[in-house]
Amino acid sequence: MSSTVTSGGEKVPRGKVRAGRPSAVWALPAVLFFTFFAVVPMALAFYLSFTEWDGLGDPKPVGLANWQKLLDDPRLTQSLSLTLLLMAASWVFQTVVSLLLGVWAAGRQRNRAILSAIFFVPFLLSSTAIALLFYALLDPNFGVIRANILGSSSGAFFAIVFVGAWQFIPFHTLIYQGGARQIPEVLYQAAAIDGAGRYRQFFSITLPQLRHTITTSTVLMVVGLLTYFETVLILTKGGPGTDTAILPYLMYEAGFKSYDFGYASTIASSLVVAATGLSLLLVRLTGFGRMRSTREGM
Repeated sequence: MSSTVTSGGEKVPRGKVRAGRPSAVWALPAVLFFTFFAVVPMALAFYLSFTEWDGLGDPKPVGLANWQKLLDDPRLTQSLSLTLLLMAASWVFQTVVSLLLGVWAAGRQRNRAILSAIFFVPFLLSSTAIALLFYALLDPNFGVIRANILGSSSGAFFAIVFVGAWQFIPFHTLIYQGGARQIPEVLYQAAAIDGAGRYRQFFSITLPQLRHTITTSTVLMVVGLLTYFETVLILTKGGPGTDTAILPYLMYEAGFKSYDFGYASTIASSLVVAATGLSLLLVRLTGFGRMRSTREGM
């Protein structure tokens, strides 16, 4: 019987060679990148949250003073409410549109590939460029819409929701497109034989099969919205008044207007804790952690 020599020099019958897992060394570059550009900055921010620092000199330890200041901040309730409201409105809008577009893009329509590529273009632009573009379009004097939309509380809020959706819907559409393509075609064929129409197939087959994809998209959306900042800064600057001053903007004001980087780090650390907690809660409640393949035969 012929044999195969393994990496350890041992001769093993050809039919019994096992494909082992890749070495952990292959993950080292990604681990190092994540450590230096994610873990270390988060650790530094958490450390600064227990200090008083104006950006110059050495940070002075103040214990839990910054965290107590955050709890006593009269702007916290409004900013937290606005952040949660923005999260809910953006999730509903982006999920519905990107889900429908993703399912459509997974089909075999004519010119589907070209249209899908066009839909993806906004995601390739920077948030700053997109915010500047819509700021010009919404200018009450020289913009396309001659109305002071950004001057009203509801108009400014929905403008932020729309601009964010315009940029990130393509990304979530791509996620749903990939998920829809994994649904076995035999399920639709069996449903068609039983007389189920397109709407019944969508609600009875497509949506249940995409439940874990929806969870993935939701987690990414929640984490992204808790760090949403550039659009608010450029479009509304937290206004009118403080009607769009969400938590990330509150962090910006504390750090780069008041030069209280200790307090700004406290807000940043609380956002990290909130994003992590919400993500784990979503994974727990949806059963994503116990996910198994829903494809036939797997």
